[in-house]
Amino acid sequence: MRLLLLLLCLATPVSAQTRPLTVAAASDLRHAMQALQVEYAQRHPDERVRVVYGSSGKFSAQIEHGAPFDLFFSADEAYPQRLHARGHAAGAPRRYALGRLVVWVSGDDAPPALADLAAPRYARIAIANPLHAPYGQRAEEALHRAGLATLRPRLVFGENVSQAAQMVQSGAADAGIVALALMFGDELRGRGGYTLVEESLHAPLWQAFIVTRRAAGDARAARFADFVLSDAGRAVLAAHGFVLPDRED
Repeated sequence: MRLLLLLLCLATPVSAQTRPLTVAAASDLRHAMQALQVEYAQRHPDERVRVVYGSSGKFSAQIEHGAPFDLFFSADEAYPQRLHARGHAAGAPRRYALGRLVVWVSGDDAPPALADLAAPRYARIAIANPLHAPYGQRAEEALHRAGLATLRPRLVFGENVSQAAQMVQSGAADAGIVALALMFGDELRGRGGYTLVEESLHAPLWQAFIVTRRAAGDARAARFADFVLSDAGRAVLAAHGFVLPDRED
């Protein structure tokens, strides 16, 4: 009898309610999302949420090829909009934050403004790879609009904005144009200094998320999405340097 019960258990597929909710999140969200997970777990202790971090463009491509993500929090709106248009989302994208760019150095010197990066001392400037990272795309745009396109040979690229910051932290780059939200993590908070990049130098970094087609009808995905947009979720995002969009109707 025990053997029969064991075989029945092994033969039973894992249901959507027993597997973790799997979230793909842009790397600028690492610290904010960890705080969101803690808050969410206090409200829903029986639900497991697993978060994977990386570049928005790579996650978008993976979802198009069937990667098993339930929600996708992008560092822009374009990737979620494209996934929705191609039938990979359970509903329309929803804005959750506006990101900001900063120029960051890890040393004790006064943080440079964007124009100061033209100085020879900043021989290596780290940004996220603009081929698939929205923060890298906006960093290139800001340099171009500021008349600093000639600095392109000095650029070194991280696979995502978090890796770009790590290059500065390790000394592999002299400065970085990275996400403000990363300055609120324990490993970077209070280390070096940063200056905000003028918002007029690049298109707004509105960030949106989708519930994927795989999670259509999964109540847990809807609950987590609603939590991020709730007062508690918005407070966490604001505490990590994000500007909040107007509330949805």
